[in-house]
Amino acid sequence: MRILDDESDKKLDNISIFLTKEEAVQLRGYLNQLLNNPKLQHSHLSSGDYQKEITICLYDEKNLENFNQRSVKLIKEDK
Repeated sequence: MRILDDESDKKLDNISIFLTKEEAVQLRGYLNQLLNNPKLQHSHLSSGDYQKEITICLYDEKNLENFNQRSVKLIKEDK
């Protein structure tokens, strides 16, 4: 597991995420899509006003070619 704060470009180790029931259902759906479709690598869960967003990514350390340089560093070095 790797967590990146996109605004500060810093890795995080502990976070809390507060979701409504509807958001949790939507997140579960996105996770199922990622698990069932190997071509998908990420999905976005946005708040109703689009001011907040969670990007969820599925990665394989042996195949990181479609990730940007910052993401690869985070995955490989946890930095």
